[in-house]
Amino acid sequence: MESTAKKNYTLPIIMMVALFFMISFVTGLQNPFGIIVKNQFAASNFMSQLGNAANFIAYAFMGIPAGMLLQKIGYKKTALLAIIVGFCGVGISYLSGVAGSYAVYLTGAFVSGFSMCMLNTVVNPMLNTLGGGGNKGNQLIQVAGSVNSIGATIVPVLVGYLIGDAAKAQISDANPALFLAMGIFAIVFIVLFCMQIPEPHMVKENEAKTPDKHSALSFRHFILGAIAIFLYVGVEVGIPNFMNLFATSSEIGIDPTVAGSIVGTYWFLMMIGRLCGASIGAKVSSRAMLTVVSTVGIVLVLGAIFCADNILVNMPVFKSDISFGFAQVPVNVMLLILCGLCTSVMWGGIFNLAVEGLGKYTAAASGLFMVMVCGGGILPLIQGGVADFAGFLNSYWVIALGLAYILFYAAIGSKNVNTDIPTDDYEA
Repeated sequence: MESTAKKNYTLPIIMMVALFFMISFVTGLQNPFGIIVKNQFAASNFMSQLGNAANFIAYAFMGIPAGMLLQKIGYKKTALLAIIVGFCGVGISYLSGVAGSYAVYLTGAFVSGFSMCMLNTVVNPMLNTLGGGGNKGNQLIQVAGSVNSIGATIVPVLVGYLIGDAAKAQISDANPALFLAMGIFAIVFIVLFCMQIPEPHMVKENEAKTPDKHSALSFRHFILGAIAIFLYVGVEVGIPNFMNLFATSSEIGIDPTVAGSIVGTYWFLMMIGRLCGASIGAKVSSRAMLTVVSTVGIVLVLGAIFCADNILVNMPVFKSDISFGFAQVPVNVMLLILCGLCTSVMWGGIFNLAVEGLGKYTAAASGLFMVMVCGGGILPLIQGGVADFAGFLNSYWVIALGLAYILFYAAIGSKNVNTDIPTDDYEA
């Protein structure tokens, strides 16, 4: 069989990196859309997060089926199907602006979530395969992860610029961002459709399946790690979503364009944190790294909760013209922005600790992890309910509790206490 390394997969690699960008871009649309929905439909803080919730809850429905699709029809067909679903999801979001319908908006967010789950399931292993595995494959994934952070940085800045006055914000104001997303989906689909992709992990029809009395769920540290992932994604999304709502609220009154730059800075710091984490990852254990960042994150969030919101500071921000400037913000906002440095490396740390020692159960564990990404929709929904009842800053107690659990997992819950379970390819 001809090896992956002997072929030139430069073009499909570029397309996979583009899809990494699209995952964060389309997912990130729900952040500034929260402001639009709140104003256009006179929605509560809870309702403003339903689009984000629909996007992430789709993972709960699609995580395991996406893994099965990957095994049955392979990388290429799964990716093409995911792109079609993503194009339709963004298209429905556009139609919600034409119709002025909140229900259509939620439908678009939900359909987009299906696509993002499918893409997340396929792009990591596919990019690793295209790179020939090993260090080269891992390097490509790290590069693509940085591009993913760029997408997350740009979208709140771009949409914040497009919507202008929050009091007059309409979904149709964000049409240029939606058209950009659909255009990239269309280009990637055409290129991938014309390319040949290696399919080393497809399940053959005649492949025998041996019953196994154990699974990934037999490991306590994996179950606790899955809960940690559920909470982590909610923390990562909840911090900037409510920071945007808080900054543009009547009590603070920051212009949406500036608020978009502030939120973009959070994602920019996540990119910086990921690059730093990758550079020291070979020398610092996942447990130590996760312990430090969760502890610092708790301190920053508690500082934001207890500081008065009338204390202003000048903070460097990532602006809409792709430059840096200063914005005067409450110190609470600056502390929450700095949390981006902490959340940046949590996914990798939790994943590494949770699958450590799983052996042949690692692939199934990865699919289950994708299901738990739905926490990115559920936790902000809870935070929205708290914000309606007790205010924006008090809603960050939800984030603080999530970070406290992640600290517990790093210090105690990540230890493998099921070392007696065989994890090689054959039962002993």
